[in-house]
Amino acid sequence: MSIPPPPGPHQPQESQEPQGPYPQGQYPYPQPYAAPGPYPYQPWGQGYSPYNSPAPVNGVAIASLVLGILCFVPAIGLVLGLVALAQIRRKGERGRGMAVAGAVLSSLGLALWVAGIAGGAASDVWGGFKDAGRDNGSAYSLAKGECFDAPSGSLQGVAYDVDRVPCAGRHDGEVFAAFKMTGGAGYPGDGKVTDTADARCYALRYDYAMDAWAVPDDVDVYYLTPTPQSWKQGDREVTCLFGNTDEKAGLKGSLRNDGRTLDAEQIAYLKAVNVENAALDRQPLDSPDDDLQASRAWAGQMSAALTEEAGMLRAHPWPAGARTPVAKVAKEVGARQEEWARAAKADDVNSFYEHYDRIMALSAPGGAVTARKALGLATTPPSSEDDSSGGGGGTGGSGFEV
Repeated sequence: MSIPPPPGPHQPQESQEPQGPYPQGQYPYPQPYAAPGPYPYQPWGQGYSPYNSPAPVNGVAIASLVLGILCFVPAIGLVLGLVALAQIRRKGERGRGMAVAGAVLSSLGLALWVAGIAGGAASDVWGGFKDAGRDNGSAYSLAKGECFDAPSGSLQGVAYDVDRVPCAGRHDGEVFAAFKMTGGAGYPGDGKVTDTADARCYALRYDYAMDAWAVPDDVDVYYLTPTPQSWKQGDREVTCLFGNTDEKAGLKGSLRNDGRTLDAEQIAYLKAVNVENAALDRQPLDSPDDDLQASRAWAGQMSAALTEEAGMLRAHPWPAGARTPVAKVAKEVGARQEEWARAAKADDVNSFYEHYDRIMALSAPGGAVTARKALGLATTPPSSEDDSSGGGGGTGGSGFEV
């Protein structure tokens, strides 16, 4: 299982002061994907590092895994796997997961040869591989809420095994979601797998870390994905995780903030504002200068999202201390919604930018800070490299999330 790099990290958005006026083609258009251009907005983290630099492993373990997968001589693969485990324990080498996998695959291959089983054997083999991993620290066994250290200390490389560690201490990664891809026997390609993992993982982060302001600036989203080889054996699982963009720093403490740690009022507020964040994640890569139609369509989606957000904020029975500040936030959201609706109908690029400029002017974080303070949520907008006063989750000094 490996982590190919996504096209670019996404970033929940947050309010900031306007930066205009700007000449055509140089407007600070919000850019959750961090595409090249003069956009002042940051993705959730400081950048994306793929999990693609393999750590040294025991050579006998590699041979055992290869023989186990190919099932040429499963008996030899089993023996080599056992030998590799002994060497790893004695020498402190890496590759335990590979040795276990090789032994398991070889054992199953030998059993299949003897029993003459055909048809669904591949899926059974891969299931045995994963079952073995659950008892041996395999990367495939990671579950939501677990924290781990990578053998190389880096979230880069092909992941054969990991070491689970308590989230309270320093660790390399924290799993926040997992899902299965669909597809036939043929591997859909790195691009398809990456695009699917990228879109789903960035969306799923809101279910685990609902308060984007509580996520440190240097945290980004990473993921483990199937390889072409594991796909052939039935592997379809994508594991989504948080990691520090500064590999030497790592993470400390769990980033989880959801129904386990938040009260009903906090959850209601965050669900409302995350409707807007989800819409911001769908921002087109091209600026209005390059694709006005796509920008107008996105503005329409933003208008619909803010209508829903304002309705959720107004409908909830807030406690007395939060009622007034949340009502102010809902009013600000409604004002932005009207400008997004006008931007969706813009006749030309200049008109689109005029409405967007008004949206920026309506997006100061002051009201959100007051409401968050009343609800006991994080009150410091995440920083941005351009020193804007906004901030979304992570480093996004964006425009809008409240």
